Amino acid sequence: MAFQILLNALLAFTWMFMNDTYTASGFVSGYILGMVAIFMLRRFFPQRFYGFALYSIFKLVVIFIRELLLANLSVLKTILSPKLQIKPGIFAFRTDLKRDWEITVLANLITLTPGTLVIDISDDRSILYIHAMDIEDAEKAIHDIRVSFEKAIQEVSSK
Repeated sequence: MAFQILLNALLAFTWMFMNDTYTASGFVSGYILGMVAIFMLRRFFPQRFYGFALYSIFKLVVIFIRELLLANLSVLKTILSPKLQIKPGIFAFRTDLKRDWEITVLANLITLTPGTLVIDISDDRSILYIHAMDIEDAEKAIHDIRVSFEKAIQEVSSK
């Protein structure tokens, strides 16, 4: 992926110099044309086209922002309620992620979401122990994490 990004930047600079336009718009137009050229030649690269990975990263950020807003509203509702009726708990989340950076990203996304906190990771890095401020159903929480964060991280890291 890094090679494709550098190649695209080189193509953009080449486009700027060939057209004698040393502006940001000249670079952007060259970058877009370079991206199209790399997409058309994608079968000659060992990795997948980097535009797909950028799209997956954008999708992961959107999912995180959505979960962040929903969790903030839930915590706000809990704080503003006259009676404190929460059920805190700790549950184990078995992850399918294998690489260290994937597990780190998942743990950070869970921890950054209000109301949840990763308190430990097993020695074999397959189970995350998560504390939730208010948890009605641990299986639902596990399913929500699996279909949102874990799936999006797998899309980012797929080859």
